Parts: sequence; structure tokens; C-alpha cells
Amino acid sequence: MALTASGLSKGYGTRRLFEGVTLHLPAGRRVALVGGNGTGKTTLLEIMAGRRAPDAGAVTKPRDARIGYLPQDLRDVSDGTVRQHVIAGAGPLAGLAGTLKELEGRLGASADPQNDLVARYGEAQSQFEQLGGYALEAEAAKVLAGLGFSVADSDRPVAELSGGWRMRAALARLLVSEPEILLLDEPTNHLDVDSMAWLERRLAAWPGSLLFVSHDRDFIDAVADRIVEFASGAVVAYEGGFAEFVVAREENLKRIEAAAARQSREVARIERFVERFRYKASKARQVQSRVKTLRKLDRIHVPSRSELAARFDFGAPPRSGRVVAELTEAAVGYPDGDGPVVSGATLAVERGQTVALVGPNGAGKTTLLKLILGELPPSSGAVRIGANVRVAAFGQHQADELDGTKRAIEVFSAGIDPGRRNLRTVLGAFGFTGDDADRRVAELSGGERTRLALARLMVEPVNLLVLDEPTNHLDLPSCDILEDALAAYPGTVLLVTHDRHLIRSVADALIEVRHGRAVWHLGADESVLYPDDLHDQPAPDPAAPPAPGQPRAGSSAERAERRRASAQARAATSKLRRRVADLERAWAAADAEVGELHRRLSDPAVYDRPEEVHVLASAHEEAADRAAALLAEWEASLAELESLGERQEGVSAAT
Repeated sequence: MALTASGLSKGYGTRRLFEGVTLHLPAGRRVALVGGNGTGKTTLLEIMAGRRAPDAGAVTKPRDARIGYLPQDLRDVSDGTVRQHVIAGAGPLAGLAGTLKELEGRLGASADPQNDLVARYGEAQSQFEQLGGYALEAEAAKVLAGLGFSVADSDRPVAELSGGWRMRAALARLLVSEPEILLLDEPTNHLDVDSMAWLERRLAAWPGSLLFVSHDRDFIDAVADRIVEFASGAVVAYEGGFAEFVVAREENLKRIEAAAARQSREVARIERFVERFRYKASKARQVQSRVKTLRKLDRIHVPSRSELAARFDFGAPPRSGRVVAELTEAAVGYPDGDGPVVSGATLAVERGQTVALVGPNGAGKTTLLKLILGELPPSSGAVRIGANVRVAAFGQHQADELDGTKRAIEVFSAGIDPGRRNLRTVLGAFGFTGDDADRRVAELSGGERTRLALARLMVEPVNLLVLDEPTNHLDLPSCDILEDALAAYPGTVLLVTHDRHLIRSVADALIEVRHGRAVWHLGADESVLYPDDLHDQPAPDPAAPPAPGQPRAGSSAERAERRRASAQARAATSKLRRRVADLERAWAAADAEVGELHRRLSDPAVYDRPEEVHVLASAHEEAADRAAALLAEWEASLAELESLGERQEGVSAAT
């Protein structure tokens, strides 16, 4: 069932969000909407879902199609337990479940139940079973577990949950209801890495149409088969996942820039002709013709690349001890708890490291963070905070606490000694260039306020940054800015985030908090970022005959199996694609090092210092060996990626 938007336009006052947008979402398509904050992605989703009316254009959908919509923020709180809320999304089946529960209560309360009551209960039970009601309850339990709910949490009232867990419950309700068309606005904002890995697999095999907004590159890459970018009030569609989008977008931008350059040269040529012969009577007709041409010319607009040539100048923070925090067999819990939340933790965070804490929500990441920072005492073991450690922390709601009446530059520079730095230049590196630095905080979008709060925090003269989910509500360009800022930050960073691309890009080590333990991993271990996933399982061969007892080709079960196979192949491709990209970057760095050492060895003056020649020659040999090994590994991974891509095409074609 297809959902189609034709010629949509929307604006507020004098500000136009988008104009003449046309978008087609056919059955089986999984489309990601990307673009900067404030470009209109959420507004478009609301219009597609029927929650908001466009200024012009129309949305058409099949008459009987069910549309499921997950907004960024929930306004209504459901009655009942989490499980009841999720099952209620199944419509008629939920009504039958309620009827059964009511009849069960009446039967239990009656010492001598009437025959018609027993008959009604039997009829309702039979109908419930025929419609798959008992399978629905099992499916609801499976989805809730995948999104991180324990059995006990499933029986809690929805009203008792935090905002993030209510969003998870709303998402579970949508998934269980299985609408033909699913619209999701930032579904990963409140998920941990475990739940995100599960949701990726679920949505990659989604049988209906899917349109979603996300800033998470890995999530987009694993789920989407088409990217639609919002830029300058219009949309541009690209086939493939996020990696293909980046390449295709760059090629498209180069074509547009080349066309714009050719047009500029032609305009300049015409303008020179007009200026030269403006007052010459014999050329009057030609001059007027060219003037009209210029007036009618549709100038080519070059979209922004959403890239910022940021140069971060944080200044040198006070120097801390080499060990910023050290835990030895430490355990921590709360006085009113049943026992320690985390125990046996032994690790050391050293000066200059960026360490990411990962694990499921509720496993104890925040508790461990409080232990490391000295906010909670250990119940056993030892915790040592290094010398001269000065901390600045970013919380999830810190952006909401900014003074809306002040200008961005005022909030950023308040109480900061600039030293030799130009604070407007530093703020500009965070995306507030030119007049944007003078905008009132109240006029900024949620993502812009988050970016301002991060900028204000990182400019402080501290040597330990603690960031709790800093990417929530940030758009992709803002995530890039944060990534560059963390790479340039000279202090130590403790980072809690579900953004695996950010972790992979900046983290020197991971602390995995799970099952009451805190385990140190050097580097960004993929098995930690993608726990218990299907990435390493080979996709079944669609051409192979079914094994005995397996569903026959053409059955609904067979089609479902092929969709799962396709999802597994896409997930494996996404993981391997990231591996190829990492190896390519590492090989490029090693090759550059070889080139630099070769240049130094080519300098005749260096041979006046034999000991230096020996050191350089050894370093050159080691770098060359390392570059060769990385190149070989890259070539092998690339060949594996191409082979996996061919298998995925075969699975998709069979599906």
C-alpha cells in the first residue's frame, strides 16, 4: 500500500519550511529522512500522518491502509499497564482480550454461572484463538523484551514510567499492531545499544512501508534502502543506505557546482557584452535581448554541503594526574537497594582518554559514573580520583535550562576568560556563525540549544568532560561538529551515548556495563556495540532447496523467511562496509606516514647524522610493512563486501 505526498508546501509566517515537495512511499520501501534541524522533517511526517494540514498539496493513501505514527514527544499518558497498552494497539483483538477478561471475572465471581455466560465466554475464547490472540500476547512479550522491558516492568502502569520508557512502550505498541505504513520520528533517541541492535533487525525485515527520521548513521545504514534529504526547502532522493547516500550526494553536489560554475561564466560573459555595448545604438537590440535573458534566467542553487571547516581552540586545560580515576574491585549500590548495582569493577581512566560507557538501560551506567566521579561511595573495594581533576558535566535536559532571553554569544561567553581566543570564532566552530551568534536562545531549535549547551560546557577550563546522551535532538551536521570537537578536545572525556558512529569515531576504550559487571574494552569493540546480533550469521542461500520440515517456496512462512534472510544480509553488509571504511582510513594514514618518512630520508642533509638515518630507516620499514598489511586487509574486506552484496541482491530478488 503506497503513501504519496504531492506538491506539499508548509510555512509559518514569513518562513517557508518547504515548497512543492513530492514523496512516494510504495509498499515494502524503507525511507530515511535526513537534513538539518528546522528544515521541516518532523512537519512533513506530521502531514503524512494526517496530524497537520499542509498550506498546499495533498497526501493520498489507500482507503483501508492503517498508518502508525511515533512522534518525538508524547502528550498523552495511557491508562493501564505496559503490556495492556501494547496489546491495545492491535485493535479488534485487544477488544476481544478485554471481553475475555471481563467474562472471566464474572465467571469467577458467580457461584453458579448461567449457561449463556459460559457460552459467550466459549465463543469469545474461540474467536480470540482463531484470530491469533494468544500469539499476540507472545509477540507483545517478545517486542517488549527486545526494547528492554523486563517481565516486571511489563506489568507496571504506563503512568509510572519516565518519558523515555513511555516512548519505548509507544514504539512497542506500534510494532505489535503492524500497520501497513509506519512513520517514526527519531525512534532511537531513548534506546540503548542493545535495543537499537534489536530494532534495526526488526525494521530491516519490516513487511510494510517505513518512513523515518533519524540522526544515527549506523541505524540508517542498517534499515533504509532509500535516503531522502531535506535541503533548501526541497527534497532529493538517493538509492541505498547512508554510505551510498554520502557518495551519491557528493557526486550530485559536484555536478550541481559544475553546472552553477558554467552558468556563472555564461552570465559574466553576457554582462560584459551588455556593459560594453549598452550605449551603442547598432547593438541596442542584442543588448535588450541579453538583458531579458538575464532577467528570465533560473539561477542554479548550490545546496549546502552541511560541512563546517571547524577549527576548535579550547585552550590547554589544567593538567590532571596521569590517572584520572581508578577502581579496584569496587562495588556500588544504593542504601535502600537489594544489593550492589555493579560489583568487582577494576579499571583505570587515564589523562587524555575518551571512554564511552555502553550497555542496556538500567544496567548501572549512571551509577558507575557517579562512583567514578565520587558522587557515590563504594560499598566495597577502592576508588581513587586523580590529582587536580576538574569536572564539567552535560545532562540530557541541560539545553532546556538555558536563558531564553539572552543571545547565543552571551550565554556562551558568560563568565569565560577568553585569554587569547576569540570567543565568536570558537562559537562559530560549533555552527553559530555570523548573525546566528546574536540570535536569542528562545528562537533556537532544540538541536541548536543542545549544540550551544555543549559549546558552553566544552569551552570551560576543565580537564574532565562527562557527557550524558549529547546527541539526542542533534541533526547529522551537528553530530559531525560534536565529533570534531571531541576529537580536538585536549582533556579526558567520559561519554554515555547510544550513537555507535560517534563512539567508533572518538572512543579510545569502552566500559561495558552489563549483568552487574563493568568490563573494560580497549578500542571500540564491534561485538560490544552490536551485542547478540545476527551480523556474523551467514544468510541462507535463496536458491537452495528447502530442507525437510522447512516451509515450501511460495508460502507466507517462506516469504517471511526470505525477508529475514534479506535483513541479515543487509546487516552484515552494513557492518562490513564500516570495516572497509575504517581500514581505508587507517591505510591512508599509514601510507601518508610512509611518504613523510621517505621525504625525510630523501634529504641529503640527514646523512650527516648517521644515527638519525638509522632511526628513520627503521621507522620507514615498519610503516611500510604496516601500510602493506592494512592494504591487504582492506582488499580482502572489500572483496568480501562485494561478494556479500551479490548474495544480498540474490536474496532481495527472491523476496
